[in-house]
Amino acid sequence: MSYAIIGFGKIGHAFAKAFARNSIEVSVATTCDPENFASDAAAIGPEIIPKKLADAVKADIIFLAVRFESHPDVAKALPTWQGKTIVDVTNAYGVPSEKLGGQPSSKFVAQAFTGGRLVKGFNHLVAAVLDQDPTVHGGRRVVFLASDDDGAAAEIGALAENLGFAPIKLGGLSEGGLLVQARGNSWGQLIFKDLVKFDG
Repeated sequence: MSYAIIGFGKIGHAFAKAFARNSIEVSVATTCDPENFASDAAAIGPEIIPKKLADAVKADIIFLAVRFESHPDVAKALPTWQGKTIVDVTNAYGVPSEKLGGQPSSKFVAQAFTGGRLVKGFNHLVAAVLDQDPTVHGGRRVVFLASDDDGAAAEIGALAENLGFAPIKLGGLSEGGLLVQARGNSWGQLIFKDLVKFDG
């Protein structure tokens, strides 16, 4: 299984650190030349591999850690996303509902990634929290996942556990997805909820 993070801002850095902490190799890419952020990637760890966007999107699982407005540009990198799982970490705060056709923001994003399986996840945590070790006082930091594809949700749930998080599945994009999405001037009810799960 291969992984890529598209977008290398604060959220992208936080994901890269999570992969590096667990010695899992991951590609990182932006729309810029990889040389521009190679030293940043190297500072996080040898597992973080800077690549061109066209090469990074060859991965099986792709974290979409760009601004919501930039997702169509990423989607154009491949003619079809068949066989790939996209983790939508974007937040459409400030984007009017009518611009999304009245749909949940993740449904809107999913339409751009033709043939791909989309999971909404990790976006409810701010970068500074996502950046921290998810082991907290003997528990694990919760991440919420929503998808219309149960197989994709299970796949990302397993990856979240490997990264040290406690995944909680919320169901489909039109139900659970609404709890962790932003659109217009509103935030879903679970956005910013920093919860810890204790196994026992």
